[in-house]
Amino acid sequence: MDLKFCDKSPNFNNILMKALLADLSIFYIMVEISARNVLKGKVKKVVPGAVNSEITIEIAGGIEIVSIITKSSAERLGLKEGKEVSAVIKASNVMVAL
Repeated sequence: MDLKFCDKSPNFNNILMKALLADLSIFYIMVEISARNVLKGKVKKVVPGAVNSEITIEIAGGIEIVSIITKSSAERLGLKEGKEVSAVIKASNVMVAL
């Protein structure tokens, strides 16, 4: 499945997904998400494991975000180095340390 992401509203984040079906027809689905922290970047590294894959995403300024997702999700999304993606961060709390 080929996914493309874009923001459509300043009030919430919409993700536009483009999927190629088996019959080669194309459809679009607009998904509204409540997460406010959507950071666009490129996949820098994929480390597949037996069950999960570690995905490193490089965002603006060379900052890296690392996510652990299921191996099947990484495969379904076709994640590979250089692919443009969005890191969607949703957390109920944020810890601060010195």
